Amino acid sequence: MEFGKVTQEEIEAVDFGLPPDKPETTSLLTSQKKKKDLQVFVGCAKWGRKDWVGKIYPKGTKEADFLSHYAKFFNTIELNATFYKLPSKTQTASWKSKVGPGFEFCPKFSDKITHLRRLKDAKEMTDRFLDGISGFGETLGPSFLMAHPAMGPKTTDTIAQFLESLPKDFKVFVELRHADWFKDQEAFTKIFDIFEQAKAGSVITDASGRRDCVHMRLTLPQAFIRFVGNGLHPTDYTRVDAWVDRIKRWADQGLERAYFFMHQHEEIHSPELSKYVIQRLNKVCSLEIPEPQFLN
Repeated sequence: MEFGKVTQEEIEAVDFGLPPDKPETTSLLTSQKKKKDLQVFVGCAKWGRKDWVGKIYPKGTKEADFLSHYAKFFNTIELNATFYKLPSKTQTASWKSKVGPGFEFCPKFSDKITHLRRLKDAKEMTDRFLDGISGFGETLGPSFLMAHPAMGPKTTDTIAQFLESLPKDFKVFVELRHADWFKDQEAFTKIFDIFEQAKAGSVITDASGRRDCVHMRLTLPQAFIRFVGNGLHPTDYTRVDAWVDRIKRWADQGLERAYFFMHQHEEIHSPELSKYVIQRLNKVCSLEIPEPQFLN
């Protein structure tokens, strides 16, 4: 993942401290009338990593069996494959057959919808996407919609109309990347209020070179965190510590569910840091999430 990438020399100058929560986040969480036990899902962006063979996949594992092994160690996947190719129901049903109970697929909206159409005149494509991911059945988690990076505050109405067009029971989280969303407080407030009204979640992406995207505005009592590490740099671990502490605070206030997706610029390193994330969550939040087991 290249988003927010900085040089090794620049890492030392980055302020990785998590900003304070937006007041709306605190209000949203503390207003939950019935507190639920926190559910946490930790995963990566893809399972088809040949360089994980001998690390967490047994030597000799065939690519067709990667997902089955991945699902032994992680309980979710930020499914980027659906961004590049519209999935068929047959394909998603096949993927579903390879995971166990409690696993959730979080498919990314197709680039044909978000980048080619930029959410306009995209009904046919969206219908195909929704039909395709329906094959996941009960393993379908929230979908992840990354608005095209060029979509800034002038596209507020377009985003709102697209969210309104989705089925009412459809679970979606939205990521914004255009810098003006975070510079213009009025635009920021308006779009996140729209998310909250539409019952759409907000994605928080923690990347070294884009600290503005760590906006700390939840629009549901759920969090969807995309963490971009730096090859197991020491700051990767201190950043994880800060996130686990924040998730614990949110849980105490009323957070019901958290998705934590691990990214690295070189994804070979994702399992190691994911294991650390799970260990810290289990300790701090009193959870029992299974840890990835390394073979060497």
